[in-house]
Amino acid sequence: MKQIVLLPGDGIGPEIIREARRVLESVAQAYEHQFCFKEALIGGAAIDATGQPLPPETIEACLTSDAILLGAVGGPKWDSIDSSIRPEKGLLGIRKELNLFANLRPVRVMKPLINESALKPEVLEGVDLLIVRELTGGLYFGQPSERRTVDGEDGVVDTLVYKKSEIKRIVHTAFEAARKRQGRVLSVDKANVLESSRLWRETAIEVGKEYPDVLLDHMLVDNAAMQLIREPKQFDVVVTENLFGDILSDEASMISGSIGLLPSASLNDRGLGLYEPVHGSAPDIAGTNTANPLAAIASAAMLLEHSFGLIEEARTIETAIETALINGYRTNDLASDSKKGITTIEMTDAVIQSIQKKAYLS
Repeated sequence: MKQIVLLPGDGIGPEIIREARRVLESVAQAYEHQFCFKEALIGGAAIDATGQPLPPETIEACLTSDAILLGAVGGPKWDSIDSSIRPEKGLLGIRKELNLFANLRPVRVMKPLINESALKPEVLEGVDLLIVRELTGGLYFGQPSERRTVDGEDGVVDTLVYKKSEIKRIVHTAFEAARKRQGRVLSVDKANVLESSRLWRETAIEVGKEYPDVLLDHMLVDNAAMQLIREPKQFDVVVTENLFGDILSDEASMISGSIGLLPSASLNDRGLGLYEPVHGSAPDIAGTNTANPLAAIASAAMLLEHSFGLIEEARTIETAIETALINGYRTNDLASDSKKGITTIEMTDAVIQSIQKKAYLS
């Protein structure tokens, strides 16, 4: 029996995690698997209950699990508290505690939604890329930020640190992923300005020599940001450091038409993975049963594939999502201005119905 830890978190997190669990239970029934679920606290919910964003009990539960599914953290309720215990510290902390160094963010354009994006359909046709973001180094995990006097006036210092070993392991992850895709890796940096990026590029070239079957190219981050909008279909696997990956993956998420559609996986070198939707906690719609659950459901599909090796089951979920969209189901973020979207639960029901139908036909 596989144990999955659920970290609902804040805002719409509990709602979408509830729906993702329903889908996983449907898959388990259809394919005769057994999943055991355990809930734990993180983020603002954990602060309210324990005074800290990442309680030791949560860390222990995750370390002894087979996979982790997270909703979202944060919200204005906690904006005024000490920055050292903000909800986001829980997310950064769990990544560090579990050594989740590799963040995978697939970006695909589903045909039913090709007209939902701000980009022209001809630009979107055939887009299928994977952003591989280094997750435990860089500016987010350098020396503690410091406010101090700089040249006689108030200033601040943040530290960007990368070890060569950290760069090597994330670049290896990208090359391994490319071997299962189109065989192309684009390494994104700012090597014309930053010393850390020069080490990044040198290391990427060094690792690339171990993969003669994969084409390696390089691009400066500002150009990459432009090219993601100009011609996103040119990309296969994009690998980059933490801050650049954070920005580029959020930009790429809008290619699909809604950030409410995209999943992500954060993996360590022992096979443990944390899966979460790319979107945030959306506190303005929390509790209204209107949130889009599809990114959380797609994250559950990634969980089945990467942590459990259940490829067929993962593809069944992905097909069920697309089938629901083909059949016209839309939550508010995808609905037209003239038509009200369906509820969170109704969207999940549509996905589950497709899963059950496929299982019956099989």
